[in-house]
Amino acid sequence: MMEKEKNPVFDVAVIGAGPAGMIAAGKAGELGAKVILLEKNKKPGRKLILTGKGRCNLTNAEFNLKNLVENYGKNGKFLFHSFSIFGPEKVINFFEKLGVKTKIERRQRVFPVSDKADDILRALIKYLLKGRVKIEYGSEVVEVIFKKSRIEKLILKDKEVIAKKYIFCTGGKSFPSTGSTGDGFKWVEDLGHKIEALSPALVPIKIKESWAREMPGLSLKNIEISAWQKEKKQCSAFGECLFTHFGLSGPIILDISKKVGELLKNGKVKITIDLKPALDFAKLDERIKRDFGKYKNKSFKNCLGDLLPNKLIGIVIRMSKINPEKKANSITREERHRLVKILKNLEMIADGLFGFDSAIITRGGVSLKEIDSKTMKSKIINNLYFAGEIIDIDGPTGGFNLQSCWSTGFLAGESTARDKI
Repeated sequence: MMEKEKNPVFDVAVIGAGPAGMIAAGKAGELGAKVILLEKNKKPGRKLILTGKGRCNLTNAEFNLKNLVENYGKNGKFLFHSFSIFGPEKVINFFEKLGVKTKIERRQRVFPVSDKADDILRALIKYLLKGRVKIEYGSEVVEVIFKKSRIEKLILKDKEVIAKKYIFCTGGKSFPSTGSTGDGFKWVEDLGHKIEALSPALVPIKIKESWAREMPGLSLKNIEISAWQKEKKQCSAFGECLFTHFGLSGPIILDISKKVGELLKNGKVKITIDLKPALDFAKLDERIKRDFGKYKNKSFKNCLGDLLPNKLIGIVIRMSKINPEKKANSITREERHRLVKILKNLEMIADGLFGFDSAIITRGGVSLKEIDSKTMKSKIINNLYFAGEIIDIDGPTGGFNLQSCWSTGFLAGESTARDKI
């Protein structure tokens, strides 16, 4: 009778073929480890190809390490080592060596020249194949078996996977339709790790006022948005904002959403938009006076086209309480000043944030106190490593979150291939 064939033992098993998982598996394979990459979807990088609206903002060209780390808030210092090993400059060079030319756009955001996220994904698959990584799609882990301080094996629906070391790159809970359903957090808790509170991050803001929902699709560029509580400004951001059928989205809204979410726990939050941040009150007043002089015989409703997008004109007129038929040369100084105040301080009330379905990333995750920042190795399970969104790191828009995935994934892959356990 033939003896039953034993499962092969891998040097490294990586769970999750997102950006962190692919680069971790590829790096370990490049260094000679026998690697298996498990992905429950039928394709890799499903969330990756959605980033940057399908263009993939793969990193941020902030090459000063101190400045780079500051973008991640109080947890940023954890990334010092991984950034020093594989920072933005090395990420750009890495992809260019794999045939992906890059370009730097406004706010130092880095994109493929082709504007195609698929090119980044293809490059990563090429890297995996070069490292002879065994990739298994449709392979969902259902249980992690461990004993004392070691993982012994992974239980899949139809088989077991055994490895000497394991890297969890299972992502967060944002965009669950792409496979980020938070599975990894339960396993990690079962293994004895602490999970810092999970919440949606980089997420649109709901607005109470109905007028804010009357102009979906309206994009405002070069504006300043601020969040206030108890008449005190709590945060602000400059850039692009998008009105939607539920409220506000766009890069600067996503960036302040984290702070707005914190503030909402303590009460009412007011959002203000300065439509003309480059002009102070007096200069904007002079600008409007010139426009009114230019269109002196036209009605008020027909002399704001040089100042505002069409979708916003009717709303601003309603707020100003100026008769829309009133001739421009009849508008009083008091009425004009009222208009200036609105343009410098368009007010609305935040009515909450959207959930994980609309969030770009997850805030919270595996406690950084329980991960060695020099290797990404667990301080509790001696053959477990972490990388990517599963750990308690989140940054603003602009390529920062993908950068932390590349850096922590690269370091985890390197560590598993070199560490002796």
